[in-house]
Amino acid sequence: MLTVLSALMRTINGLNKLIGLIFSWAAVGIVLVCFAVVFERYVFGVTRLWAQDLYVWLNGAMFTGVAAFALLRGDHVRVDIFYRPASSRRKAIADLIGVIVFLLPFTYVVYEYCIGFVQRSWGLKEASANVGGMPGLFILKSFIIAFAVLVALQGISMAVRSILMLRNREDLIPEDYRYTPVAQAGKE
Repeated sequence: MLTVLSALMRTINGLNKLIGLIFSWAAVGIVLVCFAVVFERYVFGVTRLWAQDLYVWLNGAMFTGVAAFALLRGDHVRVDIFYRPASSRRKAIADLIGVIVFLLPFTYVVYEYCIGFVQRSWGLKEASANVGGMPGLFILKSFIIAFAVLVALQGISMAVRSILMLRNREDLIPEDYRYTPVAQAGKE
């Protein structure tokens, strides 16, 4: 059973790593499009509303797409006063409680609240509110659902890691996903 959980954890981590690495490249697109918009506006006096929409939309897609990847890497905001010096066992307990009490309910609320909103947008084939703006706002809004699902999956992966740690099966956790020992935590 624990090996099945380990395989599930590795699959979720692999999915979020792949998606995170792909969507992190959107940052390059954001910079290039933003530069082009500013250049056109101030050098040629031309404004293309669809291009202004594009870099804002890319930004939204990137951040919702990489949120679970950030959670995988531990790059999210955390109050480290208590967590960082804690033992691996205490970190596992804190993560398990945090996932069950906060993370999974949060992602459920986001999903439930937004699914109708996104479905309505798809039904209307919603576009930018700006005249001359980009079509396809409904696609961007779908990233809210992807965000909720991917973060929930990563939460499940965190819970599995915690369970494996608490069951003394750290050998089933990939090296790069193990809890950092207290002695090394201060060196980061």
